[in-house]
Amino acid sequence: MAHRVVGKPIGRLDGIEKVSGEARYSGDVTLPGLVWGKTLRSPLPHARILRIDTSRAKALAGVLAVLTAQDLPNILVGRRMFDMPLLARDRVRFIGERVAAVAALDPDIAEEALALIDVEYEDLPAVFDPVEAIKVGAPVLHDDPGAYEGAPPERPHPNVQSVLRFKLGDVEAGFREADRVFEHTFRTQLAHQGYLEPHAGVVAIDEDGRVQVWASNKMPFRLKELLSLALQLPPAQIRVNLTPIGGDFGGKGSVMDLPLAYHLARATGRPVKMIMRYTEELMAGNPRHPAVITLRTGVDKDGRIVARRVRALFNSGAYAAFKPAPSVNLGGAGMGAGVYRIPHLLIESFCVYSNNIPCGHARSPGEPQMVFAGESHMDMIARELSLDPAELRRRNLLRDGDVLANGHHLEHVRAGDTLEAALKASNWSEPKGPWIGRGAAMTHRHIGVGFTNARVRLETDGTVTLSVALPDTGTGAHLVLRQVVAEVLGLPLDEVEIEVVTTDDFTTDSGVGGSRVTHTGGRAAYHAAENLREQIGAEAARLGAPATSLAAIAQAAARAGRTLEATHFYDAKAHGTVTSFTAQVAEVSVDPQTGQVTVRRFTTAHDVGTIINPIGHQGQIEGGFVQGLGYALMEEVKTEDGRISTLSLGDVKLPTIQDIPPLTTVILEDPVGPGPFNAKAIGEGSISAVAPAIANAVADACGARILDLPITAEKVYFALRAKAKAPAPSLKERRS
Repeated sequence: MAHRVVGKPIGRLDGIEKVSGEARYSGDVTLPGLVWGKTLRSPLPHARILRIDTSRAKALAGVLAVLTAQDLPNILVGRRMFDMPLLARDRVRFIGERVAAVAALDPDIAEEALALIDVEYEDLPAVFDPVEAIKVGAPVLHDDPGAYEGAPPERPHPNVQSVLRFKLGDVEAGFREADRVFEHTFRTQLAHQGYLEPHAGVVAIDEDGRVQVWASNKMPFRLKELLSLALQLPPAQIRVNLTPIGGDFGGKGSVMDLPLAYHLARATGRPVKMIMRYTEELMAGNPRHPAVITLRTGVDKDGRIVARRVRALFNSGAYAAFKPAPSVNLGGAGMGAGVYRIPHLLIESFCVYSNNIPCGHARSPGEPQMVFAGESHMDMIARELSLDPAELRRRNLLRDGDVLANGHHLEHVRAGDTLEAALKASNWSEPKGPWIGRGAAMTHRHIGVGFTNARVRLETDGTVTLSVALPDTGTGAHLVLRQVVAEVLGLPLDEVEIEVVTTDDFTTDSGVGGSRVTHTGGRAAYHAAENLREQIGAEAARLGAPATSLAAIAQAAARAGRTLEATHFYDAKAHGTVTSFTAQVAEVSVDPQTGQVTVRRFTTAHDVGTIINPIGHQGQIEGGFVQGLGYALMEEVKTEDGRISTLSLGDVKLPTIQDIPPLTTVILEDPVGPGPFNAKAIGEGSISAVAPAIANAVADACGARILDLPITAEKVYFALRAKAKAPAPSLKERRS
């Protein structure tokens, strides 16, 4: 079916206001009498607070308020499990934990005041590695974590936040059936989402006590609920005003400093703005979890998987507060099964407390870690079996009718088609030169679910206004929603405007995240537009002039006291039978003298539904690939005894355009998705398999298998030396 607007490569319509500086982010909000809030953070990973003296800070000119935990209600905050204090009360559990808050006339005075606060600590034993944290005798971070609201019931060790299991069949019986069994352990690093806009917010209290919030938060209605709990206020007393968000990648869903901004606003009687410095983002944000993952897989004589056990330890840091899932775990742990049919399977995912920065959600939560381990493991098995890694995958791929470990029944499975498309486009079987290798990896991603409102209204000038309470996190989601409405109503795109409303205008909305917006927001907009189209037709029939312009129809309705408007609430409660597959192939070269890895080219193939906007769709693929490349080769938030040593995005080593190889994208369009016009999700499909594809290519090029990310030149260099059984060079030799 041909579309007039859907499927057309329309560029971003919000670009000019963003590059010109006209876009008004939450950090740009100014109000009469506004003051600045800042927080004092702990310099120690685990310590008892003996004394806090704020007298010198309070005496500083320009300081309006100084707060410690003693000035606040004893409230704990979180997204699902409530275990984090607003300010540390008796002890601190990570370097960067908030200890005090200051409000001052400008940010410089606030920073000066922080330096005048005197805190006396008593060091406590600390633990940083998740393996060590769950050993007998390890330092315990929380005396009674099971008592926290939202805490899962199972707790095999006091430092275990949560346990998530996926099970099929009888894994021990499966291993008894296996002809060969393989076991490998992998590690992944601490990684930040890398958004450009740090967490920022403004809180103002109206004369009637109404709380106004502007925040870089992608879930305004959930934010309203969480603030209601944290501030002990009725939800109706809080309004969240939506602003553009300068990047999210999973990290913009928590309350962060907003409760403190409220208490500072109460203490000063003035609006308060709080913006985290990027050093604070890196030491106290909610980055991607590091992980230690062990896979044990049994195969039969033909290389078919009969059993797999996966044990994942996610280093969750000092608090569980940043995790939104009911399990207080990472759903991506289910990707321990990969894209394969495994009759006997047990996946156990443990989120573990440690004296590190608390971790949260990042693009495809838990999946890049699991897919790196699982797809590297598959290649290692293939080489032990003397099989082409692609052939091992072919023999084990999911098919129509299979059931995943989480219970999802699958139809329209295109795993095989996607793999073959990637292999063909990458010249998988072509000869390679010396020190050049190719590696493949696969993943799949469900289409996100949730609930969303959309309202469409015909204006008296004949244009249509689409109202949503979904913030645009920089992905172009609002353009996609406008295209959907324009297509349904048969209008040019420029006759559909979007209005971003507040939490006063709808009752609820699940917000942005989990690759849900095109599905849920798109379906809400689609059905609302269908309803409006019917109203327009009925109004035209009343006029007896079906060819009358939309403006004339709207004006006639207005004269009769009618508004042509439709609202639709769309609620997708469960994942459907359709998922999206990705197959990727990396071609790399390895310098045997230095270990330097160069990605020569990369191929990514995607099983997709109807593409609403090809430019935005390709942008999601490319953006995910670039993040996956950084995760594979360079990005790391480095810590030593809980202290962050990478204090800028430059230190973290985000990739630049010079690091990006030629990228070939192969699209397998199959209109069976649950979204409007049968669209599927794309936002998280391209990131997770990049690292294992590169790791497998490196192993193919030089025989060195890197089991921990990132794959740096140093790791490859020493792996090559170990492989050659050559002695490692001295430090002096390494520096020469």
